[in-house]
Amino acid sequence: MATYKSIIAYDGTDFQGFQRQTEGLRTVQGVMENALHGLGWQERSITAAGRTDAGVHARGQVITFALDWRHQINSLTRALNANLPPDVAVRQTEIAPQGFHPRFSAQVRRYSYTLISAPVRDPLRERFAWRTWPEPELDAMEAAATMLVGRFDFGAFGQAPSSDGHTIREVFRAQWRRKRDVIVFEIEANAFLHHMVRRLVGAMIEVGSGRANANEIRALLDDPKLRWEGRLAAARGLCLEAVIYE
Repeated sequence: MATYKSIIAYDGTDFQGFQRQTEGLRTVQGVMENALHGLGWQERSITAAGRTDAGVHARGQVITFALDWRHQINSLTRALNANLPPDVAVRQTEIAPQGFHPRFSAQVRRYSYTLISAPVRDPLRERFAWRTWPEPELDAMEAAATMLVGRFDFGAFGQAPSSDGHTIREVFRAQWRRKRDVIVFEIEANAFLHHMVRRLVGAMIEVGSGRANANEIRALLDDPKLRWEGRLAAARGLCLEAVIYE
């Protein structure tokens, strides 16, 4: 029996989030555990680096599980993928280091958020991006993003994962950039609050659209008892890109 670490990717569109929920709701965890059961897995639950909301995507989610697997590790990846639906894939599997925990061992988490600006719907691209129109001002959003770098209480923009948790997080990088015909926000931090990235993106779009001032974001960071009351960016634009452990 060994403990394995897998990196998984998924299209979150048709999932009710990562975490297993009540019977009948399709979740990434439920689908992964069903695939593992087909290989003789006996645990009650896999362990993951974090939970993603309904509609949120991932390229770099990390899970661990214990399994009595008597073949090569590469064949375990293939066996899992053979049991998984098309909107989930195991990208890589390896033996987990001793004492490794996908959540508590993580040093950095990286998310991206993708925007497209167009006056009419774009059904194919909008599966993985949020459409805004008119196009927000990129320089204004980038100026707002620079305010996020550092150690702050982000309580105005999200909730702690548990009732006794704190809302202080350290952001290492926050940057908007244009990639061909889309605008992408990339953010790296030691951890994130629930809905934190989607609220920050919503706030910066308000700044880029001229409906808010970047100083309002600074005020919310200075006084986390306040709350960002603007709209939440759509889940479909958000993707967990990577979880970094060293």
